[in-house]
Amino acid sequence: MSESASKPMYERIFETLRDAIIARQYDVGDRVPSEKELGDAHGVSRITSKKALELLAAAGYIVRQPGRGSFVADPAAAKEPAKGPAGQRVVARRPARADGKLLIGLVITDFADSYGTALIYGMEEASRLHGAYLVLRRSFGVPAYEEEAIRGLLALGVDGLIVFPAQGEYFNAEILKLVIAKFPLVLVDRHLKGVAAASISTDNVKAAKEGTHYLFGLGHASIAFLTPPPADTTAIEERIEGFIQAHAEKGIKVDRALWIEDIASSLPQANAEDNRRRDIAKIKDHLERHPEITAMFATEYNIAQLAFRAARELGLSVPDELSILCFDSPEINGAFPLTHLKQDQHGMGTLAFEHVLKLRDGEPLPRKTLLDAALVVGQSTAPMKPRRRDA
Repeated sequence: MSESASKPMYERIFETLRDAIIARQYDVGDRVPSEKELGDAHGVSRITSKKALELLAAAGYIVRQPGRGSFVADPAAAKEPAKGPAGQRVVARRPARADGKLLIGLVITDFADSYGTALIYGMEEASRLHGAYLVLRRSFGVPAYEEEAIRGLLALGVDGLIVFPAQGEYFNAEILKLVIAKFPLVLVDRHLKGVAAASISTDNVKAAKEGTHYLFGLGHASIAFLTPPPADTTAIEERIEGFIQAHAEKGIKVDRALWIEDIASSLPQANAEDNRRRDIAKIKDHLERHPEITAMFATEYNIAQLAFRAARELGLSVPDELSILCFDSPEINGAFPLTHLKQDQHGMGTLAFEHVLKLRDGEPLPRKTLLDAALVVGQSTAPMKPRRRDA
């Protein structure tokens, strides 16, 4: 009973419906309860009941038909992983390779000098240290590509997976299957709510608080917060939380009218100059409508670059008239050195690889591992000065 109670609700609903189907309480072709009906019956959200139905569909127990509902499939077509000792579900593994080398798959949205490259360096160096190989596939933030990449890497016979989940609230059915099957899986940079998978990320709340307090120390009180849509993305949500907590600790009211929460061009699938131009125009208009803003806190480096371009086009001097702070910044000769919160990408990558190996050996791991970020003072921040009203 205690084991069942500790399981996430979506898994418990999945098992209840699966057992009912196996017991022939539902015949082939019968309609099973909808997301809403399951949510009402179990007292959970539709997101949770949707996960359970997605797992049943992925295992071949039901067929989901948009607009009609979910129906019991032919039991002979069920694809649920086999069960191991004590009923533990396992993903079938291929025989060990002749050379004894382990193969670890990595699925990442994308990577660049500002974020991602050092992460991969850490993983690759750890793979060499352990005599293993790292196989990489990019998803570009598209859930369908992410699912395809996971299935393809499993077909290659990888011994474990590291996944940087696609941005947004979408729960990848392939990830859920791996979690239920207890396959060696580590999530990087963010965790998925309600999904019992090991994750490694930055302590975003703590880092955002430190960056905000730094701006307060320079005399800035009217700080614009620039972010892509949070869309249930834990890293962004945590940075927002840290920003708000810093205001509370300082006794400064949070003015959300100074925020821009729909910067889309930094998302992998929207990374195009036309989109960047639209976001720059949005930031320029925001600065003109809010002359009280003296600093901007960007959740990502690419957004900080948009803010820098917007300020330059308005004739505002950075940092004399406008300070800009962000997460991460590339270490490239000639790049304007922004004040930023530097995530320990290399350490994150190294730990992710090592944690996959530990999971493969059956070692227990904490659900969440958080690493500190370091404040690096560059040339984009300075003590507050009131902005010129004609800027």
